[in-house]
Amino acid sequence: MAEKQGRVFSGARPTGRQHLGNYLGAIKNYVALQDDYRCVYCIVDVHALTTIETTKDLELNTQEMTLDWMAAGMDPEQSIIFVQSHVQEVMELHTILSMVTPLGKLTALPTFKEKVRDNPDNVNYGLVGYPVLMSADILLYKADTVPVGTDQIPHLEFAREVVRSFNHRYQTNILVEPHAKVTEIPKVLGIDGERKMSKSLNNHIELAATPEETEKRVMEMVTDPQRIRRSDPGDPDVCNVFSLHKVFSPPEEIDQINQDCRKAEIGCVDCKRKLAKNLNKHLVPFRSKRADLEKDPDIVKEVLLDGAKRARVIASKTMKEVREAIGFYGTKV
Repeated sequence: MAEKQGRVFSGARPTGRQHLGNYLGAIKNYVALQDDYRCVYCIVDVHALTTIETTKDLELNTQEMTLDWMAAGMDPEQSIIFVQSHVQEVMELHTILSMVTPLGKLTALPTFKEKVRDNPDNVNYGLVGYPVLMSADILLYKADTVPVGTDQIPHLEFAREVVRSFNHRYQTNILVEPHAKVTEIPKVLGIDGERKMSKSLNNHIELAATPEETEKRVMEMVTDPQRIRRSDPGDPDVCNVFSLHKVFSPPEEIDQINQDCRKAEIGCVDCKRKLAKNLNKHLVPFRSKRADLEKDPDIVKEVLLDGAKRARVIASKTMKEVREAIGFYGTKV
């Protein structure tokens, strides 16, 4: 087996059952990276507290998300998969890094401004410090590679600045500057064809839905908004259904649909039926593996506890070095 290139870190908030947008935007890439990198994948439940008002579904959402990750191919034997709150060192590093982070830098970040717009009545301290905790997540495991879309590069650059500030202040080089592995993260539109696929907007298609539920959701999808009648030629380039055909349908069928739609030789209903059939076929292995995983009620707990144990080995070593670099009493021999 070839030697792994480096360590990848990525985290996602516990949103429960995953949908096509989650799969195409992140999970598919997480799975692919396992072959070449030592991967650390975290369910960031502490981050979730900055915007949610109740935690009644937090445990269930974490469990469902883990099942979907594993069913999609994320392998706990190849990767470390764990829950953020299970490794307390991240909170300590977050506090320490906040001491070298200017407040103005935090309030200027695009993410903070977006969160304020989305949650004007809940601009809490944790929301302001969100990027510092995000940096702590990455730096605690000395990840040198972080998969990001181009829109997330400013936040990774923030983490790099935090590294430089800490290392300069304490005359050390123990924290590692992470580098971006820019990935093409497609913007997957929801069934409304207008907004990004999202559970909160109820415009999503769950990976773990039944074939019947999947077909029902596909049949609700908005197609070419300019195509009024069956006899009108369509434009696949602006059709959300066709965008998913390009991912889940065979190449020859994609070409045929492209041609037939433009000539009005296929209607939107038939086009959606074909997508539902191909999507359900694509999800057969996922659903089968998920059903097998669900037979063991303790599998998620075991995977996440083992992941946290392995993560803490790395985290405790990093924090020992951090405390020694700062010069806390009793840390230097």
